[in-house]
Amino acid sequence: MAVVKSKKVTFAAGHLAAIFASLITLTPVYLVCVNALKSEAESAAMGPGLPSELHLENFVIVIEKGKLVTSFFNSVLYAGVSAALATLFAALAAFVLSRHRSRLNRAIYFFLIMGIALPINFFTLTKIMQLTHLINTKPGIIILYATLQIPFAIFLIYGFVESIPRELDDAATIDGCGPFQTFFRVIMPLLTPVLVTTFILSFLNTWNDFIMPLYYLNSSENWPMTLAVYNFFGQYKQSWNLVSADILLTIVPVLIVYLAGQRFILSGMTSGAVKG
Repeated sequence: MAVVKSKKVTFAAGHLAAIFASLITLTPVYLVCVNALKSEAESAAMGPGLPSELHLENFVIVIEKGKLVTSFFNSVLYAGVSAALATLFAALAAFVLSRHRSRLNRAIYFFLIMGIALPINFFTLTKIMQLTHLINTKPGIIILYATLQIPFAIFLIYGFVESIPRELDDAATIDGCGPFQTFFRVIMPLLTPVLVTTFILSFLNTWNDFIMPLYYLNSSENWPMTLAVYNFFGQYKQSWNLVSADILLTIVPVLIVYLAGQRFILSGMTSGAVKG
């Protein structure tokens, strides 16, 4: 009986801790949602109370004055293309490094994943961007984001490739498949969970990033939504209803992408830990 009671207490304590953590996490989101629907006077205190009247025109004002349409498509372009490139190249690299074990490949693997922890040298990076004429260009920021996401993507996919039996490679070779055919026709379909996971995580990281566009995108026509929100806040920092509406419009696409791919994220993060 004592053991059963102890388990119940532990279970209840865990649930209470989870509820408490959820409330802490959701409180800022709730405040943003509520104040985005208030008038300027009501939202001045950023209180938790419900609005006396819904002001949906706040979103229209934000979209027009904050140039959110242009910045939204810029963010989709940067996050989508860079995540796709990072996922593709990381999958190819992880497959080769995993299947062809050697000291050199092992050293290359550890060298690549060091990029997860090592800080970015902005001075050197700026010089490279200048020499390649990629500063303040959309292709430049896409290449930059894809490069930054590759180390973690390789780390994530490498473990998943390890769980795929090598006999499949041998069978594909016997059937006449070359290396690229083996990867794209046999291995890649089996990597779907981890590839989707990698894509979504890379997409979210790029979407939420603020530093890189601030340093390397000078033209407002190339700004993603993070810079558009920052610029909008500087102009309308007294109008918390508009600022809240701006923030809400920025986080909604992220929530949709995450919720849509949540099951892939969970399966992709766990499956690679189990070797076949």
